[in-house]
Amino acid sequence: MKNTLIGSLFLILASSIWGGMYVVVKVVVTVIPPLELVWIRYLIALVALVSIGIVTKQKWKIKRQHIRMIMTISIVGYVISIVTQETGTMLSTAQMGAILTSTTPAFMVVFASLILKERLTFKKAISVSLATIGVIMIVGIDDINMSSMLGGFSLIIAALTWALMSILIKCLPSDYSQIVVNAYATFIAFVVLTPLVITRLPKININDLSDPAIWGGLLYLGVISTAIAFLLWNRGLQMLHASGGGVFFFFQPVVGTLLGWLILGETISITFWAGSFFILLGVLLVLKERQEERNQSNLDM
Repeated sequence: MKNTLIGSLFLILASSIWGGMYVVVKVVVTVIPPLELVWIRYLIALVALVSIGIVTKQKWKIKRQHIRMIMTISIVGYVISIVTQETGTMLSTAQMGAILTSTTPAFMVVFASLILKERLTFKKAISVSLATIGVIMIVGIDDINMSSMLGGFSLIIAALTWALMSILIKCLPSDYSQIVVNAYATFIAFVVLTPLVITRLPKININDLSDPAIWGGLLYLGVISTAIAFLLWNRGLQMLHASGGGVFFFFQPVVGTLLGWLILGETISITFWAGSFFILLGVLLVLKERQEERNQSNLDM
């Protein structure tokens, strides 16, 4: 039960951090294009992760048979998913972004069944359905501008690849330090993106980077949203079933909406609280099922 609660807390914190990321990206992307933004974000995250790893005296050795898996995790989740997510955020509306990225947990359930052979239970299906209904109630569907098809397509790719990455993480041994795994995956993504952005970096206006909102946003994206949140998400998934853990991803739009209310002065309607209630029900179903599985396992022993 303790591992379930800690893992759940890690996933909630990670998802909440990413909920604030949409507001930050919307500000920073006006100055730094998505591809260059991801590259700078990973550079900052890499410095933070290596520093943390050195201070905590991590063991950096990875077995040869797991190197290819870490490379796949990096390309799928750290390169394709993040680049398409930030591109989609730039091109589409916030509501479309919230709805389309909320398909991630559904994809995680499918991938967990296909790759990890996790049993697709009725409660898992219901929990994802309840949380999805909650997200739609929160962000609404009336004002979505479906003409921004490229943004919508990018966000679907982002959701699909992020779900796949989240499942592939479960294929690595749980005794690997998530600091080390995250650092290597970030480094690989940084190297892959470097040839694509190296000639475009000089086009960024250096004067714009002196704006506290911009460099503060970069620090948030690099240190908080990448180094810390990725560690929390990866570790949380190691402590829970991947298919059930995906439900915690729905905290993103909840936090995003709350921050819009607190920071931007946006209004919150009754549908926000109703939608949040459905999301909470979905999360509680996952926790209850996890506890029942542990109790059954103890009885079998």
